[in-house]
Amino acid sequence: MSGLFDAIGPHAGFILASYCASAIVLIGLTFAILRDHAAQKRALDALERRGAGRRSGRGAA
Repeated sequence: MSGLFDAIGPHAGFILASYCASAIVLIGLTFAILRDHAAQKRALDALERRGAGRRSGRGAA
């Protein structure tokens, strides 16, 4: 691991911490998007069960 820090230079700690922070943020955003997608899908299914159809499902005018 010491060789990695030497190869990156004197700012290796900052660089690696920045990459880790970015990865954590991207993972968090991915999970938030997946959770929101599931909630929107449930809401759409509930609307369709109540009889609200999709406008795109009608025949072309």
